[in-house]
Amino acid sequence: MRKEILKKVKRVVIKIGSGVITSVGNGLDMERIKDLAAELVGFREHGIEVILVSSGAVAAGRRELGLADRPRTIPQKQAAAAIGQSKLMRAYEENFAGHGIKVAQLLLTRDDLASRPRFLNARATIDTLLECGIIPIINENDTVAVDEIKFGDNDNLSALVTNLVEAQLLVILTDIDGFHTADPRTDPAAKLIHLIRSITKETERAAGGSGTSVGTGGMATKIAAAKKVGRSGVPALMINGRQPGNLERVLTGEEVGTLFLPAEVSLNRRKHWIAYTQRTVGRVFVDSGAFKVLSQQGRSLLPSGVIRVEGKFDRGACVRICTPDGTEFARGITDYSSREMELIAGHKSAEIEGILGYRYGDDVIHRDNLVVL
Repeated sequence: MRKEILKKVKRVVIKIGSGVITSVGNGLDMERIKDLAAELVGFREHGIEVILVSSGAVAAGRRELGLADRPRTIPQKQAAAAIGQSKLMRAYEENFAGHGIKVAQLLLTRDDLASRPRFLNARATIDTLLECGIIPIINENDTVAVDEIKFGDNDNLSALVTNLVEAQLLVILTDIDGFHTADPRTDPAAKLIHLIRSITKETERAAGGSGTSVGTGGMATKIAAAKKVGRSGVPALMINGRQPGNLERVLTGEEVGTLFLPAEVSLNRRKHWIAYTQRTVGRVFVDSGAFKVLSQQGRSLLPSGVIRVEGKFDRGACVRICTPDGTEFARGITDYSSREMELIAGHKSAEIEGILGYRYGDDVIHRDNLVVL
């Protein structure tokens, strides 16, 4: 199965966790970065384009601030990132240069991908770098990011980048062998699961929190990343990035780590962007009839199905679509503002112009801009 998947891979996103390339209290692990660069050359030799999403800047810079553990405040984290990002890029630049390969840095915030023009600009930049034989190395712009524009962790960022660049595989390098039946750090009886065909609620519940003092993402964020890329028809592979030769084993199709198969029904790129990249700014509550036609029949949301609106937003905003009890089941880009929607809620489409004095269309949210979660 793995060999068949690899035959289709022309572009791969590889996420490198902080625990893979840093040592607690010692900054960057230069030997591991050197070995990883050598292994990643193998992908290029197989005709596979490589995009890296690399953590490690904060861990690389915190020692300069005299911090023994992960920064506890946002200013500390931003200062550590400002110091460490240049160290991280220099390490990659020097080690890839030994193989005649150049690298480029891209620092992103969530707003860069939530904005459709900036999303497309970022993709064009990455495409151009790859055409020139340069490896893009992407990280969150921690020096300016605040909660409202943060990806949260680089596992999430790697999933969104996979959709951005239309890669055929996401490889997540972590400091354990893959997904286990229990936490292998605390349970010696934990068994490695090599294949997960579908990410279920049980799978998500089995994932724990952050595992180390140098990273922000734990198993739960990696499962979430695999689920996100799976919704766009892309498999994900989680392997131990501390183990020398594992990337080479991936190329030969060996059963290393955990392979997450994609969902049977996938989203197109735009709907994936709406579901996972857009920041929601309000909620639209719908009645049981609207819930049924939206979730089961793939229809558009009409004003007659809207019960009430929560939050203030403009036309073109991304909102959560909820059942009467507040359970979110879909997201969508609105054709009307919150004020307009409040006025036409519960009315037929033919009444819109009489109420507002104008009409953008019959739908509150068109089915092409609506994603059932």
